[in-house]
Amino acid sequence: MSIPSAALWVLAVHGLIIAFNITGLLLIPLGAWRRWAWVHGFYWRLLHLLSLTAVAVQALAGRACFLTLWQVQLSDRAGAQPMIASWINHLIYWQLRLWVFAVAYALVWLYVLVLWWRVPPRLPWRC
Repeated sequence: MSIPSAALWVLAVHGLIIAFNITGLLLIPLGAWRRWAWVHGFYWRLLHLLSLTAVAVQALAGRACFLTLWQVQLSDRAGAQPMIASWINHLIYWQLRLWVFAVAYALVWLYVLVLWWRVPPRLPWRC
């Protein structure tokens, strides 16, 4: 796989993970309100919690997300990138200080913990 292709793959995976995290943040409370049973699914909720835990821990440790670092490194080595990749980069990579992200991700992580309490997942060993 070429370096430009690898950079695009990392960007695509990163975008999908971001979409998964944001979608979960929105659909869990909406699903609880609408009484959708699937929002109580244990394994996807655990994956959602672990994904946001990884993001929050990295930010609180003063590091950017490892996917961000990897994608930037690959993009720098590749040189020019397709226009759509530039658009996506501008959409998901904001030029803010790292402490702003750390506070935001910590608050989002706390929100996910509150969702675990308010909209508890159905434990598979209790079904």
